[in-house]
Amino acid sequence: MSQNNKGRLADKVAILTGAASGIGRATAVLFAREGATVAIADMQEQALAETLKMVQEVGGQGITRKTNVSVEEEVKALVDAALSTFGRVDIVCNNAGITGSHGGPEEWAGEDWQRVYSVNVLGAVYSTKHVAAHMQERRSGAIVNTASVAGIRSGAGGNAYSASKAALINFTMTSACDFGGFNIRVNAVCPGLIETGMTKPVFDYARAKGKEEKLGSRCELRRYGRPEEVAAAILFLASDEASYITGQALPVDGGNTASLNLPGMKY
Repeated sequence: MSQNNKGRLADKVAILTGAASGIGRATAVLFAREGATVAIADMQEQALAETLKMVQEVGGQGITRKTNVSVEEEVKALVDAALSTFGRVDIVCNNAGITGSHGGPEEWAGEDWQRVYSVNVLGAVYSTKHVAAHMQERRSGAIVNTASVAGIRSGAGGNAYSASKAALINFTMTSACDFGGFNIRVNAVCPGLIETGMTKPVFDYARAKGKEEKLGSRCELRRYGRPEEVAAAILFLASDEASYITGQALPVDGGNTASLNLPGMKY
């Protein structure tokens, strides 16, 4: 959608982290199509530039900024850049995330846990902190955090990753309580198995072993998801259509969390 046309995010400015690929990229392009101006961030500058090109191809506009979300000063600089360039921030989408190592807790060093938490949790904490005063002054805003079904139940990720996503869900709820009086909404999406850059090793392994058909087979829809399907849920939560929704963690998982990870097993 051209910026000259009205969309669901017409005239809004959105910050999106983790926008160089996967869910972040799909969300940036969808937001632009729906009328938003975007400030997109990631560590991968070349891929981030490709995302901006895709944004422009659908009639959108925006800026890019290389940002390590685990460094508070860099996140603050991202927020400041969006405010100085566009004069306002209506939406923040915290998509940046890493999986960390797998294996049991006895195999993990404290530094591994700290690295996962610094990106998956503190990245959202820092952006929320530095956009808060602006949104509170305007008494308006929407923050959407990308968590995971791994934060809801076990079996969907490694220990530190799952714990970090559970923490992000709780931070979403507590932030919603903190900011509700300012008309600032805070929600999270919880993707199931989605094919992204982060999950590429899982998909590559399955395809190499000829087991691609098993990917997503443990959810009720019997398939894995696409970044665009998660982006659609993020768009809804960020838009005025979700004006009475805050503090929620919405699974976008093909029904995975509705069962015991065994499709059809309800009893």
